[in-house]
Amino acid sequence: MANKSKIEASARKSIKSFEEKQNIADHKAVIRAKDNRLALIISIGLFAAALLSQFVYFSFGPGISPTRCITLTPTPQETGPDGKPKPNLVPDAAISQCKDWTGTITINKKPLQFTLWGEKAPQAVANFIDLSSVDFFTGNNCHRLVTSGIYVLQCGDPGGTGTGTPGYTFGPIENAPAGSTPTYKKGWLAMARSANSASSQGSQFFIVYKDSKIPSDAAGGYTVFGEITSGLDTLDNVIKAGVVGGGSDGKPKVPAVINSTKVN
Repeated sequence: MANKSKIEASARKSIKSFEEKQNIADHKAVIRAKDNRLALIISIGLFAAALLSQFVYFSFGPGISPTRCITLTPTPQETGPDGKPKPNLVPDAAISQCKDWTGTITINKKPLQFTLWGEKAPQAVANFIDLSSVDFFTGNNCHRLVTSGIYVLQCGDPGGTGTGTPGYTFGPIENAPAGSTPTYKKGWLAMARSANSASSQGSQFFIVYKDSKIPSDAAGGYTVFGEITSGLDTLDNVIKAGVVGGGSDGKPKVPAVINSTKVN
């Protein structure tokens, strides 16, 4: 009986020891499970944060190059009488930063709001921003109104004759609508140029005040670099008055004077 009691006591002791060890093991397992869940949560959080930071970096920060859209080949520099290249006066297309810009062009003291499309037409937008920054257009008379076939008001010639430039010309044509006779939408801003010459763009531009089918020529279409977003109707009195001499293409009867251009 004594031996039996000793055996039972030893068994109870062993069971108790096993249970204590099992409880410790179970407790450690619970802790590990909690730790694993916490580590998983932290890992997911860090991964999400990394994705977010990459998105912000590449969407808004320096991860996006401000020249990513500039794939055009600029017009070669002109040479002077000595055969050396003239100073390159054409504004750097990188000024556009490949983004949209907003601003105001005031004509006859009435504001027209616009958006410039820096990603679609980086060189033309850079040109407009640069000229606006030095008040190039201030005091300029829009010299041409077309009221039949196409419907545009042309501005930007410093002399008001239709032949002036800012002292340089540039190309190529950017963001021109496709087709032989494409539609230029009401409100669009587009670069004027000489016939059949893609590199003759300078400071002259036209405002499309009514949808117009404008034929392309050997050089293509016309660079569309933005649009008037509000205030276009303030030109109605100029348009309805027509052209000097009663024709459909010429100097506006009612002067259209650019008081200022401002790009934000």
